[in-house]
Amino acid sequence: MLIRHARCAPLRVNAALSIEADKNRRRVRRTAATAAALLLMSAHAHAASKFTDPEDGAFDLSDLLLTHRGVLPVPTLITEPAVGYGLGLGLLYFTMPKKSADASGDAKAPPNVTGLGGFATGTHSWGVGLMHFHTWDDDHIRYLGVVGKVGLHLNYYGIRNQPRAYQLDGIALVQQVLFRIGDSHWYVGPRYTFFDARTRFSGTIPQGIREFEKDQRVAKAGVVVDYDTRDNMFYPSSGTYAELEADLARGGLGSSTNFQEQTARGYQWIPLSKSWVLGLRADTGFSQGNIPFFAQPYVSLRGVSDAKFQDSNQLTAEAEIRWNVTPRWALLGFGGVGRAYGRLHSFSEAPTAFGFGTGFRYLIARKLGLSMGIDVAHGPGQNAFYVQVGSAWR
Repeated sequence: MLIRHARCAPLRVNAALSIEADKNRRRVRRTAATAAALLLMSAHAHAASKFTDPEDGAFDLSDLLLTHRGVLPVPTLITEPAVGYGLGLGLLYFTMPKKSADASGDAKAPPNVTGLGGFATGTHSWGVGLMHFHTWDDDHIRYLGVVGKVGLHLNYYGIRNQPRAYQLDGIALVQQVLFRIGDSHWYVGPRYTFFDARTRFSGTIPQGIREFEKDQRVAKAGVVVDYDTRDNMFYPSSGTYAELEADLARGGLGSSTNFQEQTARGYQWIPLSKSWVLGLRADTGFSQGNIPFFAQPYVSLRGVSDAKFQDSNQLTAEAEIRWNVTPRWALLGFGGVGRAYGRLHSFSEAPTAFGFGTGFRYLIARKLGLSMGIDVAHGPGQNAFYVQVGSAWR
């Protein structure tokens, strides 16, 4: 009995140890599974936090673009009648000025923006470009730089308003620095524009083009005066933006032709109520001297082919009404008219350009005030739609 009992006792101890080991292994597996689940949930929550706004839980790219240094892709289906149907892609990279980045709440100072993009269309038109916008000293200095190369197949309508195909190739450069006057809303500074162009018409030169040169360099320098009270630079809900520019193109600046140009544009956004915003736009351009035909002022409206209504002067007016359906979603309607006049037609004889349509926006980055959407427009004998980043008014 003692021997059997002695033999049985170790067996009972080994069985107990085995059961306890199984329990420990199950605990380890459960702990590991729980840790893995928590890790996955944490990773998912971390990833989700990049794409959601903690304020309303909606899809939002503010943290991705600002905190995680993400890039905003802007794919574009081009339906601009001037260059035909095609595809484009832009990449936008945002950073905040140091003082604004540390500020609490929504950022109101303009962010620094770097953009890279390109496009190609069915008419064999193409273009690539790089831009950078930067502010310093708490938005007391604003810099804008653009460089690009294009190969465009366009139409010149001229005095008879009949399309004549031509090709425009060239390299463009824009440099601008504006300085704020004290702590006011006024900015002033220089702008330099350079375009080394080559133009080719198929057939004879259209009537109305004087002193046609196949190879021309447009180099102009001028003074820019801005007035800016917008609550947001991308898609304002209140405030005014106005710009005056006076330019001279001369040989000493690198230009192959001499001319003068003055432009003035103003936009105002008026909040009618919490949900409704009225936008008003006026745009003018005047030129004197031997300005190349492709550089003349033209009417720019959604639904109107760029440069179709073009002359030595132009005048455009447009209105837009916006309904903020929710804090994120907005619907809008717009319409405008314009005339290009001067050398080819007097103002009273010039044809009237018109464009109207509708669209929507989604507030995709609340902290930047950045909205994206689509506008669908109808103009003289044509329809078009545009992928928009912010306001259509530049």
